[in-house]
Amino acid sequence: MAELVEIPTLLTGEGWDGYRLLDSGDGRKLESYGPYRFIRPEPQAMWTPRIAQWDADGEFIPASDEDGGGRWHFIGNVPRDGWPLSWRGVNFTAQCTPFRHLGFFPDMAPVWDWMDAQLDGLDDPLCLNLFGYTGVGSLSLARRGRVAHVDASKKSVAQARENAALSGMSDAPIRWLVDDAVKFTAREVRRERRYDGIILDPPKFGRGPTGEVWRLEDALPGLVTDCRQLLDADSRFLFLTAYAVRMSSLALAGLLAEKFDGLPGRIEHGELAVRESGDGSRILPTAIFARWVNDEGQQ
Repeated sequence: MAELVEIPTLLTGEGWDGYRLLDSGDGRKLESYGPYRFIRPEPQAMWTPRIAQWDADGEFIPASDEDGGGRWHFIGNVPRDGWPLSWRGVNFTAQCTPFRHLGFFPDMAPVWDWMDAQLDGLDDPLCLNLFGYTGVGSLSLARRGRVAHVDASKKSVAQARENAALSGMSDAPIRWLVDDAVKFTAREVRRERRYDGIILDPPKFGRGPTGEVWRLEDALPGLVTDCRQLLDADSRFLFLTAYAVRMSSLALAGLLAEKFDGLPGRIEHGELAVRESGDGSRILPTAIFARWVNDEGQQ
């Protein structure tokens, strides 16, 4: 039976040449994405910035309601169609999107490293990336084996395929699937498919390709139940993240502990964060997570 580890874990990204968290405070953060600097809202940065004056090429101005919306205000000459970045040999395009993101989530870097380590010793593992977005995580996993990349957005999957081409991985063993994550996973259960690892990064709210409504609190338990059916005692991991939600990582862990009853290993939970660069750096929390890890499968 998977053991629930009650003490939380902190996974902290340190930044790299393509990305840095330069400063944060007063409800905002200053980041560098390659040669460009941007200011974005960050409600959890409740402290005072370390740098008195922020110079940026663009700033995302949020809408008045707390559920999203807003616009970019550009000061510098930022390419609207994006610019190249890389992470550990995976190449991708960064771009200012209408959703305040820039085409990938830099706080996921330690998660990608962790998943890679979990697959040690496996010959041609098979992994599932639900809500795969622009594919940086899938490309990282594909260096180990086969991947099913699922996202309801045609635009995101198209960008993921372009990122694969940029990385020289057009022929990588990845199935690019424009599909509703819940429906796809249910079909995989009926097909009696099995995976070595699953990563899911569901939104707080979303719509599928034919108008399906996704609300995290309502839909997540059923999706986790189906994910459990795709794993067995020889599988290695499931990693679940949640952004901008009013819940604890312990709640996510409790859900996994219930659904994963009967599997070996342990359930861990905690926060994702990014460390500022420079002297006096602080750690900025970004998301909560829960994960099932099967160390016994690596023995």
